[in-house]
Amino acid sequence: MKLLTIDQGRDGAGGALLASGDILHLERAARPGTVETWLPSGLQAILAAGDEGLAIVRRMVERFERISVDEATDCRTRGVLLDPDVPLLAPIPAPGLIVAAGLAYRSHLAEMAGTPTPPHPTAFMKSPRSVTGPGATIRVPANAPDHVDYEGELAVVFGRACHRVHADDAMDHVAGFTAANDVSARDWVREVWEAKAPWDARRTWEVNIMGKQFPTFTALGPVLLTRDEVVDVSSLHLTTRLNGQVMQSAAVADQIFPLAETIAWFSKWYRFSPGDVLLTGTPAGVGVGRKPPVFMHAGDLVEVEIDGIGTLRNPIG
Repeated sequence: MKLLTIDQGRDGAGGALLASGDILHLERAARPGTVETWLPSGLQAILAAGDEGLAIVRRMVERFERISVDEATDCRTRGVLLDPDVPLLAPIPAPGLIVAAGLAYRSHLAEMAGTPTPPHPTAFMKSPRSVTGPGATIRVPANAPDHVDYEGELAVVFGRACHRVHADDAMDHVAGFTAANDVSARDWVREVWEAKAPWDARRTWEVNIMGKQFPTFTALGPVLLTRDEVVDVSSLHLTTRLNGQVMQSAAVADQIFPLAETIAWFSKWYRFSPGDVLLTGTPAGVGVGRKPPVFMHAGDLVEVEIDGIGTLRNPIG
């Protein structure tokens, strides 16, 4: 299934993308007097309901995939079916926790000359308040306007509590996947590269990470592709385009550590809950790694496309 959050009300409303391109408004689609009315309205709450919640959604989607043309027309009139261009929020508009893996792709390490291969997955946290959705404007911060960089990434969304799990069981805790853009203000990254003393390295790295926390700097969407739709996550292909030009193009198979191992590693410390997000790192082609560097500016359009998930588009403003 392809699940999403419709931009409606304060927190959004859960929906599903049908094969026709129509968007099913789950709350409005619930049949009175059935268990469907028990379904929470938001996608994060649906995930928290566990396998039963997703099973209800799946049955609803299957039912609406079979309706007649006349029934579909009636559903559009009643707002049960919405146009494909209806405004969306991030699939999970307010995750409780965002962990972002770094140094995750072999190709990315190769372009950042001198960066050694880490012995285990590495990551940092991102502010949930940095989340924005498909079509929303990524805002150039007034205090760091000149080095705003893209990082197209595959994002994992958890569907079950995940803490201290083994790699063999890690994927059982995943609800699905979405596309992400881990936007970064690179104003401070050169100080990191030039640091010689341990304290200078620590201090500059901390400020560099803060350059990833600005509002709108974690774009997610357009849909949450449920895990059952992905036979082999490593076979997914990621493409990032800036103003139509391909900047990143890589298979998830280029990741240094298999995704299940990455989840298991971070679960040693973090307790992921339904709706929490793990960004899985970015491949080669980031702006700061190019010669000369390429950064985003107001008026640009950045797109992150992943097989099955679709394209996350965001204007820069």
